[in-house]
Amino acid sequence: MGVTVSLLGAAMLFGPQLLGNSAIGLMLAKALMVPGVLLLTAGLVMLAYSSYKSRTPSLPKFKGSLSTRPAPFYATKPAPLKSSPPSESNVIEVEFRGRHLAKAGQLAQKSLWSKAVFASIEWRRFEAVCEALFAQAGFETKSQSHGADGGVDIWLHSRNAKGPAAVVQCKHWQGKPVGVKEMREFFGVMASHGLKRGTYATTSTFTEDAVSFAKANGINALDGRGLLALIAKRSPEQQKALLDVAYEGDYWRPTCASCGVKMLERKPRAGGSGFWGCSNFPRCKSRLPMA
Repeated sequence: MGVTVSLLGAAMLFGPQLLGNSAIGLMLAKALMVPGVLLLTAGLVMLAYSSYKSRTPSLPKFKGSLSTRPAPFYATKPAPLKSSPPSESNVIEVEFRGRHLAKAGQLAQKSLWSKAVFASIEWRRFEAVCEALFAQAGFETKSQSHGADGGVDIWLHSRNAKGPAAVVQCKHWQGKPVGVKEMREFFGVMASHGLKRGTYATTSTFTEDAVSFAKANGINALDGRGLLALIAKRSPEQQKALLDVAYEGDYWRPTCASCGVKMLERKPRAGGSGFWGCSNFPRCKSRLPMA
């Protein structure tokens, strides 16, 4: 239809020109100019609309009776909001979605030991890995899950001697090196127990001053690389056992150092960055920043 109208309009515009400059040709050109322009324009519009309609997919027709036809959005009632009792605290608990861990791909368990394993586990799982590592070396180990530890995370006992043979301090730090201040404090703990041997293990690194102090005072400084090198010397079965320890339970959720229970992701009611809060709140107000 659009083609026919367009051709008719073009004929009305350009047809009189075939008669030349004769009186009849000039009269027809003047008389047919306006209707020719209108018909040509209308034909082009019809062609454009037909082309657009052919490229636009049509919506599928609804199959079913009127009783099963879905109601329009303005006829549906919104679901009632679920109210929760007000909290006595100034924070609200939200569902954990692993946003800060998933960003680095830390939620996926690794099948081989690497720095990514240390980055994906929380501090208590790191201490458990260190304890299992020394147990594989033949030591009898003792540790406590929470509370004040007096600067000692793991006690190492030799099976042929009475009393502890050495102590271990663990720091699950990311990006922050252990300095000489922390090393001096650990040496003071060793001296208070009359021990000449100790191990300071961290997922991070040590400053040069800390390494020098450790060498001069009988402290074995194990950073992230040193721990991985030590684990690599274990048999494949032992390495797998250490991975099982690392990924036990909610390995990504921090443990409250005061209560020994898993912490929850919380957000301030006034807005701001989220943080880890103890699940025993308000009885326990311990919190940790989120990475």
